[in-house]
Amino acid sequence: MQYVKLAASNIVIGLIVFLSFYGCSNTVEPEVGTSSDEEMMKTIENLPKEDLSSNEETGLTYMREEEKLARDVYITFYNTWGEKVFNNISKAEQKHTDAIKALLEKYELEDPMEVDEFGVFKNKDLQDLYDSLIETGKQSLVDALNVGATIEEIDILDLIKYKEQIDNEDIIFVYDNLTRGSRNHLRAYVKNLKNQGVDYKPQYMSEEDFLAIINSEMERGHNGNKCGNGKGNGNGKGNGKGHGNGHGNGHKYGWGN
Repeated sequence: MQYVKLAASNIVIGLIVFLSFYGCSNTVEPEVGTSSDEEMMKTIENLPKEDLSSNEETGLTYMREEEKLARDVYITFYNTWGEKVFNNISKAEQKHTDAIKALLEKYELEDPMEVDEFGVFKNKDLQDLYDSLIETGKQSLVDALNVGATIEEIDILDLIKYKEQIDNEDIIFVYDNLTRGSRNHLRAYVKNLKNQGVDYKPQYMSEEDFLAIINSEMERGHNGNKCGNGKGNGNGKGNGKGHGNGHGNGHKYGWGN
């Protein structure tokens, strides 16, 4: 009887260790949760509505379609190759473009996606980029994964560029969260390429910035909490500043898919 109890105890301990390790590991495919969506939208609504500069308006309009581009490309590649990572990240990209839409509505700006026609973009540069990426990614699974990583590089750099031109707190909040999500997506594509025997090389980022992302852990965005040691809700604005692992800069509110 004591042996049975000991064996059962060991199984429970082993299960706890397993869940603890894998629950906070660098997963190949990022989580696509919905538990923080409502809180994110409330945060956008509750942050002050400030005067909007032309740069801020341009950035919102452009990023609305750029996030759609990522979504449409990944849906196409999932339908082509059946690789789960494309399905997971396409759902996260839908959340990204929805967040931009919330800002467009808040500031009463025209939505370039008023009619959300799949694979069609008002911005000609994005339309040309989409067509080119689709053609490349349909050649092979590795090509498609390379396209995914490239899109996330572009997304990160564009978000950083537009953030440098703004001071509205609600837009900064969204851009910070989208950037965090894109870093996770880049990590996921690079890991999937590694599983295919391919070492991805950055196409637009500096090697230093790229390695800083790839060599760090997946970031958890729900309320700024991250797996690992540390206290506080991450670096950034708002109450509850603290020290935590990861690179989730921004508000105390996190949304890292």
